[in-house]
Amino acid sequence: MRDGERLLVVDDEPTVRELLSATLRFAGFTVSSAESGVQALESAGLDPPDLVLLDVMLPDLDGFEVIRRLRMLPRGEGRPGPVPVLFLTARDATADKINGLRLGGDDYVTKPFDLEELLARIRAILRRTGAAPGAGTLRVADLEVDPEGHQVTRAGQAVRLSPTEFRLLLHLVLNAGRVLSKAQILEHVWRYDFAGDSSIVDTYVSYLRRKVDTGDTKLIHTVHGVGYVLRRPKQ
Repeated sequence: MRDGERLLVVDDEPTVRELLSATLRFAGFTVSSAESGVQALESAGLDPPDLVLLDVMLPDLDGFEVIRRLRMLPRGEGRPGPVPVLFLTARDATADKINGLRLGGDDYVTKPFDLEELLARIRAILRRTGAAPGAGTLRVADLEVDPEGHQVTRAGQAVRLSPTEFRLLLHLVLNAGRVLSKAQILEHVWRYDFAGDSSIVDTYVSYLRRKVDTGDTKLIHTVHGVGYVLRRPKQ
């Protein structure tokens, strides 16, 4: 029995591969990675994943050739049909999207991507293909966030948040350990149409701290001159 549904991340950019893998682990998935098409096929052949996140531009085989070969591999573990594939790539031409879907891709997402939207798309594919009953709970130390149920607990105690506070906390949790600037937070939490003062970020971080960081162990930190970060406490 697996601890979480298994995802295979295939991307030759180390930064993207590592950030994405860490985010997906926080979301409750079991994650492995590959930096080339050949590595991806070897990994999928040895232990078929529940979903492959596949870049198109790889150093050996391109993603379109990889999915052709994946379609010849058995899925394993009694699951019907081929391994689901979500293309995650900078190739944003309409012809590429059509080609990826025509070859059997389950979804096609272009870079740069929104982590929250990507997680929603992953879970939708897993539900459609029978690999997952629902979303996983995100955990950082004793903080738990349920993205679909919009529920938060800290040390087992329920935390009531407004919709904006929840979006802000979710974005911080998805990027745990990564310092986010106010501009990045505004773009993902308040979206592109926000035209107000960026100090609203400071205000909402303050709201969150009063609700989430009420004990001795603080998770939300200010990096002066840069932005904010949610970090696991040091052991």
